[in-house]
Amino acid sequence: MAQNTIPASVLFCCDHNSIRSPIAEGMMKKFYGRAAYVQSAGVKNDMEVDGFAIAVCDEIGVRIENHRSRSFDEMKDWGDDLGGFDLIVALSPASQRQALELTRVFHLDVEYWPIMDPTGLAEGREAKLAAYRQTRDQIQARMVERFGPPIMTDDPAS
Repeated sequence: MAQNTIPASVLFCCDHNSIRSPIAEGMMKKFYGRAAYVQSAGVKNDMEVDGFAIAVCDEIGVRIENHRSRSFDEMKDWGDDLGGFDLIVALSPASQRQALELTRVFHLDVEYWPIMDPTGLAEGREAKLAAYRQTRDQIQARMVERFGPPIMTDDPAS
């Protein structure tokens, strides 16, 4: 798949579907609108969306507070077939392994973006927010590099 081509459907995945993949899902929807069907999932879904992730996304007009975490297994249970996605973007090594394992029977692109996990990297609210901003900005830079500049800039909610 050519760089700067927006696939028809993208799945972002990470470990818990509580920070990195919800940020990526929210950004993709905000930046590229309905150009692609976008979902996210985690290897596990044992955590709700992270409050610091919500805060740093709000700063750039991306709303993820209503995100409901889900796992690969739940996707399967709900009938979301991984083979139906044109591209899977793994944001953690564990999710990359899981995506490759689950898609070995499909001809499907799985890309790995090494995005920092901000949990436990800092003490205190401001230091934590700085770490989460760094993760958000890493995702944004990779997204723009991969899919091109945002096409949705006239969002009335921002």
